[in-house]
Amino acid sequence: MKSLYKYFFRGLITILPVALTVYLLYIFLAWMETAALWILRPLIGSFYIPGLGLVFGVLSILVIGYLVSKQSVRKLLSFAEMPFTNLPVVKSIYSSLKSFADYFSPSGKQGEQSVVILRMPGHAMEIVGLITRRSFADLPAGFLPGERVAVYLPMGYMIGGYTVFVPADWVQPIDMSVEEAMRSSLIAWMARPPATGAGGGSNAG
Repeated sequence: MKSLYKYFFRGLITILPVALTVYLLYIFLAWMETAALWILRPLIGSFYIPGLGLVFGVLSILVIGYLVSKQSVRKLLSFAEMPFTNLPVVKSIYSSLKSFADYFSPSGKQGEQSVVILRMPGHAMEIVGLITRRSFADLPAGFLPGERVAVYLPMGYMIGGYTVFVPADWVQPIDMSVEEAMRSSLIAWMARPPATGAGGGSNAG
């Protein structure tokens, strides 16, 4: 009986991540297909090819990405964002999500994105974090002088995190991409996920 339990949980642990990933991917693709077909239906009528809505959705995202890379479109987008950036509660949520997304965007501050180990002098404990800023010129007065960096310390299972401002010589860059560090933090570093590719890192030395 003990062996049966062991085999059951081993099989469950093996299949659960795959099943959840496939399920979430299916929900996302089904939603995109439905939304895209809702837009296309007045144009194509009853004509339908499986996957047509998904292709249209992906192409729409590419077009939007191309358009927002233009300065004139970004100005128009800033007006569209006004309701989200002025309403009291919505402003906090939207600004936080947008800043987080901008951090990982290709046009983000690549020079500031790096995974580091934080070591406090006199302590053997090591904490893995992400450098989020190196310049404090735009922050209010009151921070301690000297070369300092802001380090975000994600908590396991993405239940939150802390941002600490420490001297620059307290941190040591490590050879790991931001995406890989976030995935490792998500599972509390129980295992190191495989790297996405040789060029997938976004560390800054």
